[in-house]
Amino acid sequence: MIPDMISPVTLAVLQARVTSSRLPGKALKPLLGKPMLLRQIERIRRSSRIGKLVVATSWDGTDDPIEALCLEGGIDCYRGSLEDVLGRFYEAAKCYSPDHVVRLTGDCPLADPQVIDYVIARHLEGGFDYTSNSIERTYPDGLDVEVVKFSVLEEAFSDAALPSEREHVTPFIYKHPERFRIGQATQSRDYSAMRWTVDEPEDLVLIERIYEALYPLDPGFGQDRILSFLEENPELVDLNSRFELNEGYRRSLESDPG
Repeated sequence: MIPDMISPVTLAVLQARVTSSRLPGKALKPLLGKPMLLRQIERIRRSSRIGKLVVATSWDGTDDPIEALCLEGGIDCYRGSLEDVLGRFYEAAKCYSPDHVVRLTGDCPLADPQVIDYVIARHLEGGFDYTSNSIERTYPDGLDVEVVKFSVLEEAFSDAALPSEREHVTPFIYKHPERFRIGQATQSRDYSAMRWTVDEPEDLVLIERIYEALYPLDPGFGQDRILSFLEENPELVDLNSRFELNEGYRRSLESDPG
């Protein structure tokens, strides 16, 4: 899909693909009658600091349905390498010549626009090269936001070589604090033990329960309302509490040369 000829100050690139070893097709799983990816986009679009959104998927035939979904919904879509995710991400962003790029992933249907806006504000006000709420983690897994200067993303695209750096986009940046100015976005209470991402069938069950309870009353429900709901229903937290954080990145690290 050809992008509009604009140069947003802040561009959101949402990575999404159909293939998944643990929960195949998760981005297209129905969530209150709509594909999970569309539910996430609905939430991201509530952000007041994102100028444009593009979905970055792969050229692999399995991802044809994602492009079709975007075309139907009038959502910009870029297709690139399946394995070189950094390359795909960079090329998707390059189409728009943004000043800053927000990295989001399509397995986070509880993405909170207020959290997104806070991380962007922290990044811009601090003059950072890269800012994240997922390195010094206080937010639940699934509310992850990363913001990077496009010029810094360009450096990473040019210089990153390790498999883990190409598959996960930002490690080359945050692993070089001597080269880049790194910002952290945290909150006063630590909810990092919470798992709100979707990688396993149990994750999806939890997300379905949250949407069923909260969306009909307030489609824009955010982190605070989810936390209150889970405090009222503590048994739901146990549905997916046994799964490892960042398992995919750990596997990528294992493929790096020793």
